[in-house]
Amino acid sequence: MKKKIMSLVLAGLLGISMAGCGLDEPAKSGDTAAAPAGEEQTSENEAAETAEGDTSKGPVTISFVSFINGEDAGRRTLEKYLEIYEQETGNTVKESAGTADETWKASIQADFQSNAEPDVLYYFNGVDSDAFIKEGKVVSIEEIREAFPEYGSNMKEELLVPSPYDGVVYSIPHVGFWEALFCNKNVLEAAGVEIPSLDDYTWDQFLDDCQKIKDAGYTPIALSVQQIPHYWFEYAQLNASGPDKHMDIPVSIDDEAAGYWAQSLDDIKELYDRGFFPDNTLTATDDEIIQMMGTDEAAFCLDGSWRVTWFEDNADPNDFIAVFPPSKGNRKTTDYIGGISSGLFITRKAWDDPAKREACVKLVETLTCDEATFEWAVSGQVTALKNTVEPEGETHGLMDSIFAMNGRVTSISPAVQDSLEGNVRDNLFSNVKNVCTEKITSKDAIQEMLDMMNHN
Repeated sequence: MKKKIMSLVLAGLLGISMAGCGLDEPAKSGDTAAAPAGEEQTSENEAAETAEGDTSKGPVTISFVSFINGEDAGRRTLEKYLEIYEQETGNTVKESAGTADETWKASIQADFQSNAEPDVLYYFNGVDSDAFIKEGKVVSIEEIREAFPEYGSNMKEELLVPSPYDGVVYSIPHVGFWEALFCNKNVLEAAGVEIPSLDDYTWDQFLDDCQKIKDAGYTPIALSVQQIPHYWFEYAQLNASGPDKHMDIPVSIDDEAAGYWAQSLDDIKELYDRGFFPDNTLTATDDEIIQMMGTDEAAFCLDGSWRVTWFEDNADPNDFIAVFPPSKGNRKTTDYIGGISSGLFITRKAWDDPAKREACVKLVETLTCDEATFEWAVSGQVTALKNTVEPEGETHGLMDSIFAMNGRVTSISPAVQDSLEGNVRDNLFSNVKNVCTEKITSKDAIQEMLDMMNHN
């Protein structure tokens, strides 16, 4: 299947559109001669900068921090457009990337608290960014546009994500995400299990399939309960609540939402009790566990769109497909979790530095130009772009399955965990293994979460 065909599938589903970086001829994927966004409005930007008193023209060093690490699907694109930016501007980008877990998020918050924040930050919207927004540490899109009117103009305004703290938009949205069930076709075939249906794959069918896989001597589900149980929690909660109530947060242990959340933990415990996770699921890291997919030891892995690059780099992607996770209760199989939960922020410290203001704006424009954003989204992520290009080139079997899946989506729900403050979220997910090992009950875990929420 051609990428062109698949991009049309996504455009019809999500109203997503993509375009080149303001060039006369859209650059093709892999063409390092693409120019960064914002080049055509240089004279306007310079005039605006002069009005603001920013007349610096010399090269500068910009610090940039993100969670686009070596395993992320967009890593190659990030490196490519950082290089383009440096070549076009003469500036230098001092870049660092981490894994988007609670430890990394805490380190970012600590940097802001100690006035060691970067100049440009690729980070999460929602409650995760509330702390530094409350402190006035990042600049709003409205303020940036007073000096640079075209900033972010290639994005759909309705997809700019306002802060839950004050309703103001601070970041330019970038590519979004989806979460799905990756399947190892070799293991399924060896165990005599059919590839799950895209249209109707139930929880009971999934349990039966996992038992067959286990009986055949394979691990059904590659999962580190110790480190990253939250993807399974998200879908278990979506199964229990359905899309309409997915974002309901428990207020008391006896309310309806608390019941959904407790049921979600119980569903994960069922998978653990039936021996469907790796033997070392309580101690191994996610990096260790995912290797089981590449070595044909495990059949299923529930993960996000960023995982595609791992399969491309560590296995034959034609041996894998992506399908909707198993459904039950109030969720259709074709209801899934995805959206645009992150974006690029310019910090107040950088904005107030006359030598860095324009440089930071141009960096964001380069990374979010149409061509860069499309290349970043080749694994089917959601984007906020207005326009379209028609990419060329063949794809592999995993990619084909992703676009087939996205073509059947009936609803898209955000990740409910993003509505929780970091310490609350960390407490909930650290208790998943305690529920599995019966140190506490699922209801106890939800009560602990509620106690922490009330304490905050």
